[in-house]
Amino acid sequence: MPIARHFSQVVTALGLMCFSSVLSRAESPAAWLESESAQLTQLYKELHQSPELSLQEAETAKKMAAELKRLGFQTTPEVGGHGVVGVLKNGAGPTLLLRADMDALPVVEETKLPYASQVRTKDKRGATVGVMHACGHDMHMTNLIGTLRYLVAHRDAWQGTLVAIFQPAEELGAGAKAMLADGLLVKFPRPDFALALHVSADRPAGTLACRTGYALANVDSVDITLRGRGGHGAYPHATIDPVVMAARLVLDLQTIVSREVKPIEPAVITVGSIKGGTKHNVIGDKCELQLTVRSYAPATRKQLIEAIKRKTLATAASADAPEPEIEVSEGTPALWNDPDLGERVLPAITRVLGADNLHDAEPSMGGEDFGRYGKAGVPILMMSLGAVSQERLNQYKESGTPPPSLHSSKFYPDPELTIKTGVKAFTAAALELLKKPGT
Repeated sequence: MPIARHFSQVVTALGLMCFSSVLSRAESPAAWLESESAQLTQLYKELHQSPELSLQEAETAKKMAAELKRLGFQTTPEVGGHGVVGVLKNGAGPTLLLRADMDALPVVEETKLPYASQVRTKDKRGATVGVMHACGHDMHMTNLIGTLRYLVAHRDAWQGTLVAIFQPAEELGAGAKAMLADGLLVKFPRPDFALALHVSADRPAGTLACRTGYALANVDSVDITLRGRGGHGAYPHATIDPVVMAARLVLDLQTIVSREVKPIEPAVITVGSIKGGTKHNVIGDKCELQLTVRSYAPATRKQLIEAIKRKTLATAASADAPEPEIEVSEGTPALWNDPDLGERVLPAITRVLGADNLHDAEPSMGGEDFGRYGKAGVPILMMSLGAVSQERLNQYKESGTPPPSLHSSKFYPDPELTIKTGVKAFTAAALELLKKPGT
């Protein structure tokens, strides 16, 4: 049964009395947001105007740490780099981890918003680049801060321990790994559950979507250097042409998915970059390829990498070329949303957003390192938060152009409704998981 229809039936049959009894002792998140959303929107705009690249999130981390300290959290900075961890104990009960990511992208913003980023900085190569929150991490931080502000102001509505983390370097697939390696689950209370939100560029603001089970993919990068023997373009017989080898390999790689992987198993091999040669009449000595490889199942992930290596070695051997260099770097593991956790929190979210605003999410071949917390043994659930007004989506449709995607220089959320929806969803889930006994 589709997740939205199932939970709408659950809501109508059960639960209203339980949830109402909690909120009867406290101001509802919706009512609280009427007076608080302006401040949260201003916080969002400040974060949007001051983005920092992955591994450079020092000032953002300071701002998040200051917010946590002001709210009374025991706050620890510099966890796994610029990561920030806040712990707030509110009596006996389960431990809930809420996560937001902090890093931005090397993109020159072209939204023409009055609060658009004007930041320029040096990347790791020393080149000057723009910096933009083109993936919504500023919205993720704002939603988390809003949720924490509500929960701190309404401690009588819940019981247990909150662990709030602001994570660096999600865009590199490195931040979660670094925080875990630095003892996130050992130095701090080990969470019984972990939740996160991620904005969607093509879903209406005011809505939320989720799927349990596999939701996002394994992400691996493969760098291949094919080596040949350079020479004059007029005398190809005296050379081993690495560009021709690369052309053959690109086509051969596509047969891995189409002819070797079981058709019902999701898999993608994309050659995103080819670099070879210097001049019209020069055959170079090497050609470099960069691949992104996506999958869900661990066995499929292993199969894809092994097949890429095999095809690459065969390409070189068929041209009597030197052995190529193949470097595989793991990005993120597939994200598995815990079905039991979804079964518990999604009805609570449906009650506050309405059944018409909770949708079924399709599986995606995108990646997110939040999945690492699940791989570490913590039940996780990441939800997709609509971020673009229905009016703007209608305009895109009428013009025949798709809405700007995440990572686009033209992507931006509509702040107020997105913030209200995210905070209401996060708080509903937290109140459900941290319910007082007997409520």
